[in-house]
Parts: sequence; structure tokens; C-alpha cells
Amino acid sequence: MNQSEFKKIVIVGGGTAGWLTACIIAAEHQCKHSQTVKLTLVESPQVSTIGVGEGTWPTMRSTLQNIGISEAEFFRCCDASFKQGSQFIGWLDGTKKDSYFHPFTVPHGLGQADLAKHWRKFNTDSSFADCVSFQPELCRLGLAPKQISTPEYAAVANYGYHLNAGKFADLLKTHGTQNLGIEHLSAHVEKIQSLPSGHIQAIETDKGTIEGDLFVDCTGMNALLIGKHFNVPWIPKHDILFNDSALATQLEYEPNNTQIASHTLSTAQSNGWIWDIGLTTRRGIGYVYSSRHCSDDEAELVLHKYLSDKTAGNYQQNTNIRKISFKPGYRQQFWIKNCVAVGMSAGFIEPLEASALALVELSAKMISQELPENFQMMAICAKRFNQRFTYRWERIIEFLKLHYVLSKRTDSDYWKENRDLNSIPERLQELITLWQYQPPSTNDFYDVEEVFPSSSYQYILYGMGFKPPTHVTSRRNSDFSKAAHFYQESKMLTQRYVAGLTSNRDLIKHIVSQGLPKH
Repeated sequence: MNQSEFKKIVIVGGGTAGWLTACIIAAEHQCKHSQTVKLTLVESPQVSTIGVGEGTWPTMRSTLQNIGISEAEFFRCCDASFKQGSQFIGWLDGTKKDSYFHPFTVPHGLGQADLAKHWRKFNTDSSFADCVSFQPELCRLGLAPKQISTPEYAAVANYGYHLNAGKFADLLKTHGTQNLGIEHLSAHVEKIQSLPSGHIQAIETDKGTIEGDLFVDCTGMNALLIGKHFNVPWIPKHDILFNDSALATQLEYEPNNTQIASHTLSTAQSNGWIWDIGLTTRRGIGYVYSSRHCSDDEAELVLHKYLSDKTAGNYQQNTNIRKISFKPGYRQQFWIKNCVAVGMSAGFIEPLEASALALVELSAKMISQELPENFQMMAICAKRFNQRFTYRWERIIEFLKLHYVLSKRTDSDYWKENRDLNSIPERLQELITLWQYQPPSTNDFYDVEEVFPSSSYQYILYGMGFKPPTHVTSRRNSDFSKAAHFYQESKMLTQRYVAGLTSNRDLIKHIVSQGLPKH
């Protein structure tokens, strides 16, 4: 590769990771009309995607808009619904009242007053999230995050999506090949050719040889390039996050006009937790658990009971259930030579808080923004990429672990061992100690694009019963009156939005049939 040559990018592997990466790069570099950047996606017809239903972060809105997919088309093609955050049920002590929200909207007045210190004084019956955000109430009532008159991708309340992962990949494939200039080859990779420098020169497939300058490994757990060819080690994290298995199924709505939840339900169990995601046509439900603490048969009984409880006993146990096994962890390097891993080939941690697609978005955007001109530049880009994503994976692991270490559940070794100091990263231990004296803030995190901001840590901490700090020293923003002002405004916003927003299902029906206004 030299600066006078065009750059040819070869993405190996399809699915949501492959096609989303391809579309982000192709849209940014206008591959359909470019004479310098060409993009080919090689997808094996013999490999099926895991696709159990996905949750996204609000970042997906700008991603879809940037690659040129209308929001109405996305809803029509992907069985999509709105996601306004997550509800955690049974994580603290497993009692009936044990529930809290992690909404996507940041606390009202964040950074302008010490919201954590006084919320119990303002309303002893309200959770932290209810005191500082209108969004939990929208979720409880099944309300949409925007109005019929709100333009595409704009929001009244911050939102992401729930979607059918398989249909999403199909939409991206159609859009990418028809509108973004992506060349698609359905072929099985048989061999990898290397240059004397160790860089990949080409991949040999059963349909011919594909040369390239940059190769993106989106082959999932198979990790054909980053793992099997370059032998980049996998850094296991099962000593921190125990879950390594999942049982996934689908549940039809009965009746068909049943309300669609606009948040992910995450319900704790003795040895893991159950996700419950509402799409337009069905719910995707699965039990994530630790095989060290629970057998597959025991896990299936737990899932059956959950499904039976949610259908008032009208559930048939012959429902198809898929077993998924994974090793929690990430690669020692994500970018080596001219190969960069994106998606599950780069790493995978349990689906709590739905970080998988967000990491694909972040990876593809950084690759696209820093697309190297030559191998010398590529080495620098690889170093920066590896540093950035090692940091991000570590922050995700810490954030997910926080959900477990604050639990007071004692019904199993699973929960007790999750609180063992040996399983808690040292940095997280230090932060928890620090947060006894001051709330999570931007000083605790260093990245411009943090995967989880300080407000997310506040929602989890105080939702899990962590005692807010009481300052001994006086601070300008720590008096009650300032916080109370924002609590009251949040209460008024809740009343206004509850009165003005339609139901999640009704707005989705309108979008599918009529679309939304354009900007």
C-alpha cells in the first residue's frame, strides 16, 4: 500500500457487525462514487448469525441517519421498537419492591446541583431516577419517546431501539449494496495469503481470490483473521463477570395489541438474569447465566417458570429454545498489521446494558475517521485504536460488575461470589470507596466518548441502594434549594410528557403506515 494507490477494504463476515461496519465506512468515504476507496464484504453462506434480538444505545439514531436509512424504513424492515433505557428487577434483594431504572435521559440539572445528596429529602418515596428524570414514568406507562409530529431521529425523550438482529442485517445489506457502493461476495474463506511483512495480502475463497489493503474481521466467535490467522490471545474475564451461557427464545404477543415495553426488562435470578425485549411482533426473552453455578437443565426450568408467569400459565413448554455459549473477554490487540477485529471477534461480554452494537458503531467510526493511507500510518492508527478500545472494554466490564457488587442477595453462591473482592477490579473498588464521599463525576472518566458516562453510574449506584454522600465541607452547588429546583422541574416535565405522548405501540403503528416528518 502506498499513497498513490486506492485503498481497498475487505470486510470478512456479515451479520450486524459486518454490515453495519461496511455501511458506516462506505457512507463516510462515498464508496459508490469514490475512485480511491473500494469496499468488499465477503460473507459465508454456511455461517448463520446468532441474532437473538438486540438493544441499541441512542447513538444508533445518528448512525442510521448518517448512512442514509430513514427511520420509518428501519421500523418497517426490522420489527423495531423504541428503547428508553433498562429496568432492573430483583437485583438488590429479590423482594417484590426491588426495581429501579437506568434511563437514557441524563438527570435533570446534572452538574448544576448536587442531585444525589438531597433526593431522599425531597421525596422519601421516590427513587433517584424518578426524582431526577421523567423517563422512568414514561417507561412504566408504555409511552413513546416522541410525538407523531416529531421529525425522524429527533426526540422528546432520549431513545435507542430494540430490533430484530437478522432483519437489521438484511436491511443494511440491501442498503449497502444498492445505495452505498458495497460489493458483496457470498463465499467461504479457504486460505489467507500473507506478505513477507506479515500483513495480509489476500484471502482465497471458493469464488476466487480477494486482495485488499485493510481487512476487517467480523467473523464473530470464529475469529478467522484476528484469532486463527494472527493468533492474537483472548483475555478472559470470567473471573470478574461469571456469565458464559444463555438460553434464548421468543414469545408472541397475546393479544396482538398488547402494549410494547419501551425499555429492556432485566430480571435477576439465582444464577444470572433474564432479558425481556419487546419488538413489534414478539418479545425476545433469554436467560443469561453462569455454567459454573447452574446446569443447562436448571437454567431451562428457570426460563420456563418466567415465561409461564408472564403468560398467566398459558405458555407452551415446547417453545424453541436456543443455547448460546460464550467466553467473556476481549482480544489482547484488536488491530494487528492490516487486520482489525470488530464485533464478537474483538470481544464479547454478557448482553447486560446492550454494549455490543455500540462497540461496533464506535469501532467502525474510528476506522473510518482514521483510514490509513499507508502501512506506516496504519501502525500508528492501530496503536491508537488498541489503546482506545482496551480502555473501553475495561470500562464496560467495570460498569457491568457494578450491578453485581452492590447486590445484597444471599440466595446463591453466585451472588455471594460476585461480591468477593477478588472478583472486583481494583479500579472499581477504589471508585466505590471514593463514591462514599462524592458522587460519580466526569473526573472519574477520561475519554471524550465514554461508553458509560458518570450519570449512568449514578443511576446504578443509587438504584441499588448505595448511600449518597453527605459533604462535610460546603460546596457552591450542594445546598438543598438548588437541587429541589431541579427535582420540581423534573416533576413538571413528567406531568407534561405523560399528558402529551402517545403509547409506544400506537406511535410505531403510525410510523409503519404513515412515516415521520423529515428534518
